[in-house]
Amino acid sequence: MLTRRQNVLETIRGGHPDRFVNQYEYVQQVFDPILLNALGNCPRGGTAVNGWGVTIEFPEYVPGPFPNTSPEKVVIKDIENWREYVHAPATKFPEEAWAPFVAQAEAIDRNEYFVAPFVAPGIFEKLHYLMGMEECMINFYEYPDEMHELIDFLTDWEIEGAKEIIAHFHPDALFHHDDWGSQRSSFLSPEMFDEFITPAYKKIYGFWKANGVEIIIHHSDSYAANLVPSMIECGIDIWQGVMSTNDVPALVKEYGGKITFHGGIDNGLVDRVDWTKENCMKHVREMIEACGTKYYIPGTTMGGPESTYPGVYEAVSECIDEMSKEVFGTEAHSGNQANPLFARVDRESK
Repeated sequence: MLTRRQNVLETIRGGHPDRFVNQYEYVQQVFDPILLNALGNCPRGGTAVNGWGVTIEFPEYVPGPFPNTSPEKVVIKDIENWREYVHAPATKFPEEAWAPFVAQAEAIDRNEYFVAPFVAPGIFEKLHYLMGMEECMINFYEYPDEMHELIDFLTDWEIEGAKEIIAHFHPDALFHHDDWGSQRSSFLSPEMFDEFITPAYKKIYGFWKANGVEIIIHHSDSYAANLVPSMIECGIDIWQGVMSTNDVPALVKEYGGKITFHGGIDNGLVDRVDWTKENCMKHVREMIEACGTKYYIPGTTMGGPESTYPGVYEAVSECIDEMSKEVFGTEAHSGNQANPLFARVDRESK
């Protein structure tokens, strides 16, 4: 039987996987002091201010935290003078701050798993976190020069952080968040995306790949089918979070071999207060039968190995294992459970 690592490589390279890659089973995400300081680590049900000065709120029973960009709390109050408002969080921390995270990375069996730093929010999300979604969209049109300058600033900050993370973890994968659309459309047209966002990610992901990272996993639980050519140009290997509204089977058919699609089982369809394993199996089976065994990783669309309602992630994993037995006739690796470290770091205040 292939290791998790071998099996995902066979899947994304169009080789001979011996079972379906089961959600996040192939990757172990690691956290770091840069992330926790910048992200803010807002507890579920609470409010916090992150390292960029953005007020973050995390209501109960929603998938994740989100910024409060009301006029009295928004960080950038005048895009033409953004440098007066935007102050980058630290990227340099003492070794004792790194020690527990380095120990976590060193304990991972790299024959079995990819070790992936967790980076969030991404460039587009940082923009609307800092100024609000409406102002962000308007500013792309009315203040393109200032937006280019701000994106360059954010890109350079990400790369400075990447230098520190790479030096401490020597990762072989990257798990990076940046939501690029709603359920039905991308926030930016492909043309505008390529003008503002693609150059930033070519620089960021190019840096990671030039420094030992083998696979780039990008999370965007949204519609972004029209941006897939740009994702490929950016160097993304796996688009995690792809929603069923993208027509995932069509994407696999058109772009398989250039990029792999991880998701297709929308949390909105299975991760509900009235969830059942039967409903999970219905959606798992539909997506697997439509997408096939290569260039597709079945999983929910949430940006980490967890679910809003307890038990859903594990139930979906069980359904995928059952489909592996049915399609491949093989037993799957056991132990694909929600990551307690991920949930704890995401939900508890430091």
